[in-house]
Amino acid sequence: MPIYEYQCNDCSKTFEIISFPGKEEEKVECSYCKSTNVKKLISAGAIRPEGVPSGKGGFAAPSCGGKCLGCKV
Repeated sequence: MPIYEYQCNDCSKTFEIISFPGKEEEKVECSYCKSTNVKKLISAGAIRPEGVPSGKGGFAAPSCGGKCLGCKV
């Protein structure tokens, strides 16, 4: 199930929503203030550090700048 990141246009908080099959088109509500005035953010996917076989874990967020777990971004 995909996880989508949103930002509330009213309270400026960022939050995540897990999307269940068939529920993608429902109104998204801010987890903090309950506003429906939200925007979907573009999120970067996880990357696999060099030398870690797929399916073996060791995923690092691209925000590491290539510094964690020896990954190269």
